[in-house]
Amino acid sequence: MINKQEVLDRFISYISIDTQSNPESETTPSTEKQWILANKLTKELEGMGMQEVSIDENAYVMATLPSNINKDTPVIGFVSHFDTSPDFNGTNIKPQIIENYDGGDIVLNAEKNIILSSEYFDDLKQYKGQTIITTDGNSLLGADDKAGITEIMTAMKYLLEHPEIKHGTLKVCFTPDEEIGRGAHKFDVSKFGAHWAYTMDGSQIGELEYENFNAASAKVKVSGKSVHPGYAKDKMVNSMYIAQDFINSLPRLETPEHTEGRQGFFHLSNINGDVEETILQYIIRDHDKKHFEARKKMIQDLGVEICKQYESECVTVEIKDQYRNMREKIEPMMHIVELAKEAMEAVKVKPIIKPIRGGTDGSQLSFMGLPCPNIFAGGHNFHGKYEYVPLESMVKATEVIIKIAELNAR
Repeated sequence: MINKQEVLDRFISYISIDTQSNPESETTPSTEKQWILANKLTKELEGMGMQEVSIDENAYVMATLPSNINKDTPVIGFVSHFDTSPDFNGTNIKPQIIENYDGGDIVLNAEKNIILSSEYFDDLKQYKGQTIITTDGNSLLGADDKAGITEIMTAMKYLLEHPEIKHGTLKVCFTPDEEIGRGAHKFDVSKFGAHWAYTMDGSQIGELEYENFNAASAKVKVSGKSVHPGYAKDKMVNSMYIAQDFINSLPRLETPEHTEGRQGFFHLSNINGDVEETILQYIIRDHDKKHFEARKKMIQDLGVEICKQYESECVTVEIKDQYRNMREKIEPMMHIVELAKEAMEAVKVKPIIKPIRGGTDGSQLSFMGLPCPNIFAGGHNFHGKYEYVPLESMVKATEVIIKIAELNAR
């Protein structure tokens, strides 16, 4: 049904454009280079015959595929982001195409001895016999989320070329800066005009997600007193030692490397300090709202307790909420999840319904009035040199989009 070579060629054309976002920038998009792909997508949408194609002042690209049936159906949308993560090199991406993958290790870079191990990354084994797209070991791949864009674009083109497939009105949107948490910040939900949407931004084939973490950041500032060490007796207060007390007082096993499923955590993501001042940066995550609030309270209370121990205002804690669990917005309309599940089963994909151990634009969009579950785009090992995507997974994701449109027309 779907032309695999067309999917591959489209994907390669997108990942060849560097679109890394920058968390230090205050502009939208956060990097000028994101405009290159945004403009390319706009032209492609126009060229294939999509309607109401637009790109706004913040590089949000939107388009409409009008209904081809004579009855009212819900308007549904599909969303992906075109920026890539700033966590690893995203420049000069040179993909490798491994056809008829044999199930073993894949050499990404022989010179640097970089190996994509099928023992360490055991998800690889399920794709034996398929076509695997990898990096050359020097960059990320960009399947997060250019695989999603590829799938949406291919599905829209297919529907335009096959008017015998009946569907209601479909909307698409491609966004900047998702990787730095701003993908939905300037999303015009009213302009988009969909009753609900799906982000094509999940990982392995079959993933279907409508739960994500509640999320907050915590900045812990620890103050000390710097005195010449030769004369420091009863005078010096070393902020790094106080910070160490703070770190050790949080539950050691409630960290990312010791948790899974719906288990929440405290994650110390950065530490920077000297005798006079130490800054700890934490992220706080939990699927359960009550547990999430308890975690925030625990970290605040710990700051107060350490101040009491040292008999000074040596610790301040600043907590900022980041996003919430979209489950509370999607549960009242679970038919949108069931529709995606039915579409997967219809194209012979086994649905894997599980909570996201992270965030998604769909979370923010759900609270902005656009309920938005997340569907697999097919990639694995995002944000690093071991990232890969099976071509067949992208083809299946494209089929799922088409089938959702078709089933919705009932």
